[in-house]
Amino acid sequence: MPDDGGAKPAITFAGRFTASAIAACFAEASPWIPSSISLSVCTIPLDTAKVRLQLQKTAVAGAEAPKYRGLLGTAATIAREEGAAALWKGIVPGLHRQCIYGGLRIGLYEPVKSFYVGEDHVGDVPLTKKIAAGFTTGAIAITVANPTDLVKVRLQAEGKLAPGVQRRYAGAMDAYAKIARNEGVAALWTGLGPNVARNAIINAAELASYDQVKQTILKIPGFKDDVVTHLFSGLGAGFFAVCIGSPVDVVKSRMMGDSAYKSTIDCFVQTLKNDGPLAFYKGFLPNFARLGSWNVIMFLTLEQVQKVFVKKPTS
Repeated sequence: MPDDGGAKPAITFAGRFTASAIAACFAEASPWIPSSISLSVCTIPLDTAKVRLQLQKTAVAGAEAPKYRGLLGTAATIAREEGAAALWKGIVPGLHRQCIYGGLRIGLYEPVKSFYVGEDHVGDVPLTKKIAAGFTTGAIAITVANPTDLVKVRLQAEGKLAPGVQRRYAGAMDAYAKIARNEGVAALWTGLGPNVARNAIINAAELASYDQVKQTILKIPGFKDDVVTHLFSGLGAGFFAVCIGSPVDVVKSRMMGDSAYKSTIDCFVQTLKNDGPLAFYKGFLPNFARLGSWNVIMFLTLEQVQKVFVKKPTS
């Protein structure tokens, strides 16, 4: 995927989109797939724990203690109260999201990066151009995929209900239909502002850092374009993405899970005022555990799947 200074394999946009969608969906559904990777890595449960932690308000003096505490504590509470299957809430819209968002953000990255540097560019692509390309493709992709993100958060946010109380949504498709019917089609793009900010920033951090780390590693004697290089590059991408994107991720989750906020700025100000600055890094550990493992799986898969779509030179 990255420009390592040599000739790049020729892949059509359709090929890049398909390879990216497959890799993103594989990473999202990894716990459901019986492979050596998926046995030890689960991403949707970590995302569910992250969303619950981000939506949880800071307890005031004399009030009841927070329900969720830490990654393992949150996961254990959800499993105990709602059953283990509740940890995979949002898997269906999560796959919808990865197919659309993952396919577009990664599939468009190389063409947009090439557009920014120009057709006559020779040598390594500057980091600033990589960041700009990642920011652009992330913003475009999530604008299209926002409804899937909204439904995923709504399903993940719903915890244990009192006896006799029905869940708001029977499933992903029911959620899409009810939101459009009861709140209007435009409601499917609730939280678009922070979502664009979050995903443009995280996509730039992920793709540019993966690109840059891989390019740097390949210049070290003894390293080559193989699984080890992809592993380190994927972990680097996940770490930078979480460090940079956590604040907007918290705002996005709160806006999508709680309709009390009037705007992105209102959500940011209320969170800062009521919960303090550290609230913007709530769920950091599960977020990094998820994004770090997710990026490793996704990029390892992408590097392999893309080989299928490389255009063979005509003789």
